[in-house]
Amino acid sequence: MNSASFAVVSNVVAAMEPPSEQWFTRARTHLDALTKPIGSLGMLEDIAAQMVSIRRNDFAKPLRKAVYVFAADHGITAEGVSAYPSEVTRQMVLNFLAQGAAINVLATLHGVEMNVIDVGVDAHFDELDGLLHCKVRRGTRNMLHEAAMSDEELAQAIEVGCRLAAEAKAKGHSLLAVGEMGIGNTTAASAITSILTHKPVPHVTGKGTGLDADAQAHKQQIIEAVVRQHFSMVEIDSAPEPLDVLRCVGGLEIAAMTGLILSAARHGIAVVADGFISTAAAAIAFAMEPRVRGYLFAGHQSEEPGHRALLEYIGLRPILSLNMRLGEGTGAVLAMPIIESAMCLYNEMATFASAGVSEAKL
Repeated sequence: MNSASFAVVSNVVAAMEPPSEQWFTRARTHLDALTKPIGSLGMLEDIAAQMVSIRRNDFAKPLRKAVYVFAADHGITAEGVSAYPSEVTRQMVLNFLAQGAAINVLATLHGVEMNVIDVGVDAHFDELDGLLHCKVRRGTRNMLHEAAMSDEELAQAIEVGCRLAAEAKAKGHSLLAVGEMGIGNTTAASAITSILTHKPVPHVTGKGTGLDADAQAHKQQIIEAVVRQHFSMVEIDSAPEPLDVLRCVGGLEIAAMTGLILSAARHGIAVVADGFISTAAAAIAFAMEPRVRGYLFAGHQSEEPGHRALLEYIGLRPILSLNMRLGEGTGAVLAMPIIESAMCLYNEMATFASAGVSEAKL
């Protein structure tokens, strides 16, 4: 495959190393030596061991956290697949910058640096302060009739995420959350999910921003038509190239999140995926390079039915399950204190030997 997007991804993947198996084994040994029954901290032990395998010698250092909210519009909204008009994407970007959204509240509460990125909003922001201006184009094309992006546009969007992950590394960030805002992006995520997991569109398509039953059925019909338009059954059975999936049906924000996830893994940074849309990006990244999984955490289990399918596809277990379907990175940021708690337990609990406590005999 010879394309601009392939070149971008290849450069990142070539420099990627998996988390350290040696550090993972060392972490498991330490966890078993702490003053508790073996395995009694459950998933917190799994989280701690994975973080140690990612951070290696830096495992005891405090986590520096950031959330990246990528905003973009989707041409498919012309087909009536969303309960909200596309103008809401622009309006919510302004709300993020005014500190009025749920993600602002949670990021402030938990000490997470907030970044809002315009990678494809169908609006001009006139160099608005506080916004990262990375627009590739004003929304994707209508994927029902043509590919959502050209390969050059896809490459540019992926590069946005790659660059931001490299900058996060330079700033010393060690835990990143990926979130998004884009009316119509559950339609793109459902198409991606159906293609990657081979599950029928109705099984992976939910209500999005709150569709009624008739509107949801219409949305499913549109997605089925999109999949037929771009990928024959033969191609689906033989696993289409992830970059082709992203180019044909993905959003600019999904492409940028894919780039951030790949580049974060390349730089040894842990990433917390949020809900359905950001996990679609994680699934694309995983399909491109399975070693990405070692750097990924699933912040929560979304109410969107396709999210479960994507988590199973990647092999991720959600940290939280709160019946959420907001997006913005909210579920990912909510999970960050759990990850911090796991690391504090790992670093600060006494061992049986240091505390003089007798270990189990059996």
